[in-house]
Amino acid sequence: MVDVLLGLQWGDEGKGKIVDFFAKDYDVIARFQGGPNAGHTLYVNDKKVVLHQIPSGVFHKGVLNLIGNGVVLDPVVLRREMETVNSFGVDLKQNLFISERTHLILPTHRALDKAAELSKGNQKIGSTLKGISPAYMDKTGRNGLRVGDLLDKSFTTSYIKLRLKHQKLLDNYNFHEDITAWEEEFFEAVEILKGLNIVNGEYFINKQIKAGKKVLAEGAQGSMLDIDFGTFPYVTSSNTISAGVSNGLGIAPQYIKDVIGVTKAYCTRVGSGPFPTELENETGEELRKIGNEFGATTGRPRRCGWIDLVALKYACMINGVTKIVMTKADVLDAFKELEVCTAYKINGKETDEVPFQMEKQKPEPVYKKFAGWNCATDAAKLYNKLPESMKEYVQFINQYLGVTINYISNGPGREQIIEIN
Repeated sequence: MVDVLLGLQWGDEGKGKIVDFFAKDYDVIARFQGGPNAGHTLYVNDKKVVLHQIPSGVFHKGVLNLIGNGVVLDPVVLRREMETVNSFGVDLKQNLFISERTHLILPTHRALDKAAELSKGNQKIGSTLKGISPAYMDKTGRNGLRVGDLLDKSFTTSYIKLRLKHQKLLDNYNFHEDITAWEEEFFEAVEILKGLNIVNGEYFINKQIKAGKKVLAEGAQGSMLDIDFGTFPYVTSSNTISAGVSNGLGIAPQYIKDVIGVTKAYCTRVGSGPFPTELENETGEELRKIGNEFGATTGRPRRCGWIDLVALKYACMINGVTKIVMTKADVLDAFKELEVCTAYKINGKETDEVPFQMEKQKPEPVYKKFAGWNCATDAAKLYNKLPESMKEYVQFINQYLGVTINYISNGPGREQIIEIN
């Protein structure tokens, strides 16, 4: 049996803590897409840890963790993460496995990412400059190098061949930054990667399923950044939705049971792109300050706004969401009045559908106002102890979405999650 846990907004929904919370109930945690552009924040022994590529179940004894073939892997970032995880006494040679079909991010992918973003001028996508897009482009262009290739004697030859191709592209961008140090770091990290458990990922995961093990597929970024269904072109380079689990891990669809969607009690976005409910005012600044809304990977300040139920219902639909976790509900404690986007207005007409080209059609949010609870909720352990106005907020969202919020996270701590029966 496989459950899926993924983000329903533009990423940064707090998935790391939620995977960490659920990990004890699973035997395997598997990442199925994305790369080091993701940042999942955990608190281990009261210390903040940000994982970019290693699955968030790594701190749970007896839980196996798989980096799937749908991921693009940077060995340099992985090496840094390994050092952090090892400092907590975790033996990654025992509980971390990497699919041999996982594509590698090369130093020239990072250079190409930077060169392409610089060339866009004012039309920047908001790339994290981690080499994600060029790595996925090489994958679809059938040029990429994979983790399994590291075990082949001809890897260096293949690397040089691809590097020369990349260099021609960099010359076209007039990009001449010296990346020698990046390459030295890369090949040092590759040697460490070769010493890890490199497995045939699809056989590995299916053997676990056939043995009756419980698998949690961990998504990165968010549904509104999906390459097909997100706010294109301001999206990531992979399928972030539940359908990505099948091709990102080699799991047949019939094995997928619950799809657990994670949303904040409000909304944020990092980088460029449409964001209908964005608040470019004091309220937005207050959300950012109270919620500590700065990117786990980039450190960039996140754009903040009210919850967008049009986009959220769309995300629930395309993912087949069966359960919802609402995070950062306590951030709204300070507000006397809240607003919820229930429709878009486009060219004077109201709609409850996400348009084809949000950037050009510029939907205006139609809001419903709610009274805030204006009191601290971070100490609450039970749903019936929450303020009535907070329950009304939750119940309205449930009714609108047609999917139930089953958990509310009311603080960063592992224990700060309220289960709603």
